[in-house]
Formats: sequence, structure tokens, C-alpha cells
Amino acid sequence: MNKVFYALIFNFLFCFLLNAQPLEQLINVKITPNKTDWNYKIGEMATFKIAVYKNGMPLNGLMIDYQIGAERMVPMEHKTVKLEQDFIEIKATLTQPGFLRCIANVTVNEKTYKGILTVGFEPNKIIPIVKDPTDFDAFWNKNKKDLQQVPLDSKLILMPEKSSALTNVFQVNIQNIEGSRLYGILCIPKKPGKYPAILNVPGAGIRPYAPDLDMADKGAVVLSIGIHGIPINLDPIVYNNLETGGLKGYFFFNAEHKDRYYYKRVYMGCIRAIDFLMSIPETDTTRIAVTGNSQGGALSVITGALDSRVKYIASIHPALCDLPGYLAGRAGGWPHIFNQQNEKNFSIDSCKNALSYYDVVNFAKRLTAKSFFTWGFNDESCPPTSMYAAYNMVKSPKELELYLETGHWIYPEQKTQVNNWIINALKMGALKN
Repeated sequence: MNKVFYALIFNFLFCFLLNAQPLEQLINVKITPNKTDWNYKIGEMATFKIAVYKNGMPLNGLMIDYQIGAERMVPMEHKTVKLEQDFIEIKATLTQPGFLRCIANVTVNEKTYKGILTVGFEPNKIIPIVKDPTDFDAFWNKNKKDLQQVPLDSKLILMPEKSSALTNVFQVNIQNIEGSRLYGILCIPKKPGKYPAILNVPGAGIRPYAPDLDMADKGAVVLSIGIHGIPINLDPIVYNNLETGGLKGYFFFNAEHKDRYYYKRVYMGCIRAIDFLMSIPETDTTRIAVTGNSQGGALSVITGALDSRVKYIASIHPALCDLPGYLAGRAGGWPHIFNQQNEKNFSIDSCKNALSYYDVVNFAKRLTAKSFFTWGFNDESCPPTSMYAAYNMVKSPKELELYLETGHWIYPEQKTQVNNWIINALKMGALKN
């Protein structure tokens, strides 16, 4: 009973922290731009208005520490000033495509409160820094060919306690490369028939997974996978121990070696998940979608690019985009391997070469699936500069829905829009067939 209770709490808290908007605080540091769309022409002066509120009323007489500059870079201006009136204004610009970020902090009763605002300067003109290896396609074609030599060897266990009136839920594990297994949780509608399939790919971390009954009950086969080759229904303490122990910083493991980087098995695992979905009698194999956020946003693009059986992707603030951006003096994507904090731990030349085979930018160039993207300008984990660098390379039909104020979180309405886009895309796919 205790294990079940703590597992539910663990999963609830993770989903809440990942997807929920930040809670309101007593003191609100509010930064607003002078343009409603938060976008400026290169060289145009942007105005940042900083104000502090309590109970909806402006405060003054406080000391504000603010900085402004390109996101995640050394600020071009950093000052502490007294808020003499209800607000202060700061002006700044960029001379090349990108994003300008203002961060303001104020301390009240020994507690510090933060505000952030990021505005764009012609972001649709952002060009990626990462290079496209000449043997990129050959490298991944070989890996996919090797994967197909591995038997699927799928094992399913019905989980009646997690099933609904409309959907059966199964624990699944299948064979992946290098003797590893891929674990997930599968939802199949109980009513006989053919259904579109959705692959949920995970954000970063190590944790258990719950069935996506929301989408399955609407009439879809849904597979939610983990990426670490471990079962998805263990005691939460196991995941915590791995997070702080053996798998801590897994996204850096063997980053200097293209054939041994941690994500090689992960990317192949996503293809193997599609293999499995194709093998299920209930799957309409002409209608397959992939979706996820952050690391999962990256894996959505990557899976869609590597596997032509995927017809639709929905990517929420994708990570792993334009990783070497830092080497050109601008923000790179999560996990920020080339920033000042991390770069000293690696051979830069080796990492630049190896990670170019894993960068979302180079998969985005090859994407043929219909795609939907969404993110916000205030994302500090996946900087919008890096995400635009990938998005601008997509040549297939695409949509981008901006929720400007969001950071590395999403509004409930935003998640609803993503789900509705997937449902409508799969419905349209049925009409075309």
C-alpha cells in the first residue's frame, strides 16, 4: 500500500513540476516589452519596463538588480538601481538575429523574487551553428539496419488495475540494440478495430510512467516509453537512486564518441518502439504520431526524421538543438555541453564531431512528417535561439504556436492544443486513406 501511494505521489509531483505553470508569489517582479508580439527588427530598440507588485499594487523604494543581454550569455548590462517610482525602463537591441533577455531580482524580507522577459529579433532568420556530417545518413542507415537484425521479442503483461472501462493497459518490454531492453506502458482500446497510434517519448530524467488514458480513451493505441532500459513500474526509490547515482548526468555519457554516446541506444529505441507499434494488430499503420516535451520534444523530431512510418510529430520546447551555439557566442541547446561550466570537462573538437550526429538541427533538415511545435520565449533550459535554429531548417509542413510568457513549462491550454492537433491530424490521415 505504501509503495503504491508513494509511486502515485512521485508521478503526480513530476508531472506537476514538468507541465504546470509556476505558482503565483506574494511579490511579483513584472517585466513587459513595448511591443505586443515581443518581436523586433534587428537594430530596433526594445524597451523593457520593470515593476514590482504586491497585492496587485506597485511597490517602490526597493533595490532592483537587473541584467540584460543575449540569453545565457554574459550580460551586456548589469546594474543595481533603486526603484524610485512605480517602474524603471531599460532599452537595448541586438545587431543579429536572436533573443535578448532581461532578468530582474528584488529582495523583500530576505526572500528574493525574480522576473524574466525575453524578446526576439527576427528569429526566423536564425541559422544553426552545428555542421551537417557528410556521412550523417550513412551512419544512421547503418544503425537502423543493425537494429532490424535484432528480434523484436516483445513481452506484454496486462495491468488490470491501471486499465479503464474503454482501454486495456499493458506493461511492455521489447528487445533493443546491444542486448538492452526497451520498457514502456501500452494502452489499447478494448473495442475491436484499427486505431491510430501515438508514441509518447519522455522528457529528461529517471522515473516511472503512467498510462496515457486521456488519449487512449479517445480511440488511439498509445505507447509511452522510458529510455534507460529499466522497467517503468519500480519502487520510486530506485529511480531516485539512479538519478543521483549511476545515471546522474547520463546525457553526457560518452559524448566524445559518436558510436558510444548514450543517446545512440535511445534513438534506436524510439525506432524499435515504432517497430512494436507496427506489429500490433490494432494499429492503423498509416497513422502514427510521436510527441513529447524537452528531451521528448527532441526525440519526436528525431524519430520522425529517422522513420518515414511516422506521419505526424508534436514537439514541445525541444532540447538537443544546435548544441555548439555557445562556441559561436550564443546560447546552445540543453544539456548545454559547450557552455563555460561544462566545456572544460570534454574535448571540444571530439564533442563537436560526435554530437553533430545527434543534434536535432540535422534531423530537422530531414523531417518529412507533418509537424507542430510550441514553446515560449522565456525558456531558460531550452533557449529559443536553439529551438528556432532547428525549426527554421524544417522544410515539411509545419506549425509553430508561441506561448510567449512560458519558460520550461506549459499551460494546461497549451497541452490541450497539442493533444487536439494530434487528434485532428490523425483524423485527417484517416480521411486521406
